[in-house]
Amino acid sequence: MDRLTAAVTAKDSATLAACYAVDAVAITPDEGEVSGRDAIGTYLLQFGEAFPDLAYDYTRKYEAGDVAIDEGYLTGTHTGPLQLPTGESMPATGKQIRIRSCDIARVENGLVTAHHFYFDQMEFLGQLGLLPDSPS
Repeated sequence: MDRLTAAVTAKDSATLAACYAVDAVAITPDEGEVSGRDAIGTYLLQFGEAFPDLAYDYTRKYEAGDVAIDEGYLTGTHTGPLQLPTGESMPATGKQIRIRSCDIARVENGLVTAHHFYFDQMEFLGQLGLLPDSPS
């Protein structure tokens, strides 16, 4: 998981791909199921395009058997276009984010075969200033 996180923040597509099994599956809060090493890599690297200074601040790491769990915060500044699940892209807002995140990965023979991503989409959109103002 450390190698995978480092590859995402460095925008290193080759190392990122080498972390996943060819037929790996990811479950995401925004795009649902993402299947295959290349599609998962594309999903993760789009955050690096939208947040060039993307970082992950760990709060806890766990490993037991074939499961690894990372908890922490995604941080960055939205200075590039963000790909939306609709296929459209959202222009940069210039806003900084610090989003709580949890990743759970199953690893077999040194490769991630299943990866579940958890983050609060409302917190994400709110920090980008994309939610309507709440009534007084």
